[in-house]
Amino acid sequence: MIYLIYGKETLLLEKKCTEILKKEQIDEYSISKYDLENDSLNTILEDATTISMFSSKKAIIVTNSYIFTATTKKSLIEQNTDLLLDYLEHRNPDTILIFIIPSEKLDERKKITKQCRKIATITEINTVKNIGQIVKEMFGEYQIDQATTQLFIDRVGDNLRILEQECEKIKTYKNEEKKITKEDILNLTAKNIDIDIFKLIENIILKKKQQALESYQEMLKRNEEPIKIIIMLANQFRIMYQAKELNKKGYTANDIASTLEIHPYRLKLALEKSYNFSSSILLNYLEKLADLDSNIKSGLVDKNLALELFILEI
Repeated sequence: MIYLIYGKETLLLEKKCTEILKKEQIDEYSISKYDLENDSLNTILEDATTISMFSSKKAIIVTNSYIFTATTKKSLIEQNTDLLLDYLEHRNPDTILIFIIPSEKLDERKKITKQCRKIATITEINTVKNIGQIVKEMFGEYQIDQATTQLFIDRVGDNLRILEQECEKIKTYKNEEKKITKEDILNLTAKNIDIDIFKLIENIILKKKQQALESYQEMLKRNEEPIKIIIMLANQFRIMYQAKELNKKGYTANDIASTLEIHPYRLKLALEKSYNFSSSILLNYLEKLADLDSNIKSGLVDKNLALELFILEI
């Protein structure tokens, strides 16, 4: 049996892989793992054709399977997909072959993709349908109400991998009580700087200079580097500009997210905020931020005051 699992959320890809292994009743001693950035298809397929020593069936998990995409990402070794095409014609019925593809879409033009469409089970996992429910599942037996769950997401962000890490930290701390409160979230989690950047942009959009300065000062108090903040702010404005221009050309939100290689939720926020600016203003802001970066590195302006100057000029 051949499985292809693709999407941007690696945590969900791993969960789906675990589900497949459970459904196929593969024990842990009959699982091999490979990475197409480091391992050759020849080695993987040789393993696929051999008989398992421990049970009648075995599974082979292949991560970073970019051979099914249009990516230009280069692996350390050249992959000969003709070998896989040949294996698909003479596959071992006792081997479960699972390709994990961390990409939003497959390249349907490729012969290997077309062939897998005919015989493989292909699962797309791009949309996080209910992030609140996923977080509830992460906490498992621990008690956490809906409002506290939302606070956790608002504070940490929408990256499932980071959410899982922060969740494990809280669970370890609350191992005996097993009840999560808002105070636990505030005291035990690290606030995502991306969220503060959007708050800063929000205040800039509304020309709330005092609130923008307060947001900036709060980030400095948490020892965030001014140059890092400037770069992240510039990146957000750049995404807003690019998203705005692609939207004008008729690109869908999914197409834009794929083109810019960013999470759909982040794209949604960027698009919403871009409506408040003209393209020329966004470019002007990018030029000003580039000048600030240059002036800081040249010693012409104090790094802690640099962004304040930008905020006061908007």
